[in-house]
Amino acid sequence: MTALTQDRNTLRREGLAMEPPVAAATKIYGGSIVAINAAGYAVPGATATTLKSAGVAEHRADNSAGAAGDIRVRVRKGPHVFANSAAADAIALTDIGADCYIVDDQTVAKTNGTNTRSVAGKVFDVDAGGVWVNFL
Repeated sequence: MTALTQDRNTLRREGLAMEPPVAAATKIYGGSIVAINAAGYAVPGATATTLKSAGVAEHRADNSAGAAGDIRVRVRKGPHVFANSAAADAIALTDIGADCYIVDDQTVAKTNGTNTRSVAGKVFDVDAGGVWVNFL
């Protein structure tokens, strides 16, 4: 490409939502942690090292009988609250600003589980309702 010589209509997004294609034979529940697998498809959050956190599903996306990419799931960024892990993996107020890790589609932990978990996002807050995770 060469440098512009006139105005350009540049498309933009706010960066608060995205709609990745859903993996084959996959159901993602509304309100769950959504991750992107190694093939680039949306899957429910799970203990795995190959996932990239995407955000939170706005609605259920049921691709149980479909091929990869047959449907898309709307995913929101920003802070959302999830269940806290237990015992030594429980997240505390002192962990605000630190990474937290995906345990499953509704739970996050303080540690990477001896290199078995992917990063969920940053700990935004911790309260009686759980851990507020900022999905960036």
